[in-house]
Amino acid sequence: MDPQNVTHPAASLSVGHLVLNASPVVQIILVLLVIASIASWTIIFEKWAVFASAFKALARFEKRFWSGGEMSQIYQHVSGDTNLETGAGSIFCAGYEEFQRQRGKIRPSDALDAARRAMRVAQMREVGRLENRLAFLASVSSVSPFVGLLGTVWGIMTAFMHIGAAGQATLATVAPPVAEALIATAAGLFAAIPATAAYNRYIHKLDKLDAQFEVFMDEFTNILHRQVPETKS
Repeated sequence: MDPQNVTHPAASLSVGHLVLNASPVVQIILVLLVIASIASWTIIFEKWAVFASAFKALARFEKRFWSGGEMSQIYQHVSGDTNLETGAGSIFCAGYEEFQRQRGKIRPSDALDAARRAMRVAQMREVGRLENRLAFLASVSSVSPFVGLLGTVWGIMTAFMHIGAAGQATLATVAPPVAEALIATAAGLFAAIPATAAYNRYIHKLDKLDAQFEVFMDEFTNILHRQVPETKS
């Protein structure tokens, strides 16, 4: 017997060999999980840059806002700088613009309410921008293990079918489909675990930024209230 023509069991159970010779259903499941994993990692790196930029923008704006000066000067500075007019900066601009628009036309308390509503809309817009595509990470986190489980169940079913066809349970009959099943499970976890960790991390960052936006809105509303007190009758 030519040693070169002997198929070694270890070679037949390698990951690459098992994937290439897996059943079409398992191969489709693995392809879907690989695509989901690639998309998840793309979003993970993208959102890392987005949140890092958001925290830096918040720090820059707060430094400028609390450095002092007239509100009109701060508004001109912030509205003319794309590095400041984002996050809390956009909330400030929306509130200031609405307050100036309504000031003198309606009661001061109503002008403050209008400014507060404008800031709330800007806040929701900023949170929505930061939250964009996080739902995909949540979906991958929750769905991928079940997709991998489907491949696992299919691989075990294939193993039993091979046993029935061969009439006996041998390692050569059972090992390949069982190994396919385990690969599908591993692929599902490989896609789900990073997505879960990243989603939880970014939701925490989003909540932190949202809370800081709320604090700024309260502080800015108080500043406007002190500048334009309610007229007593």
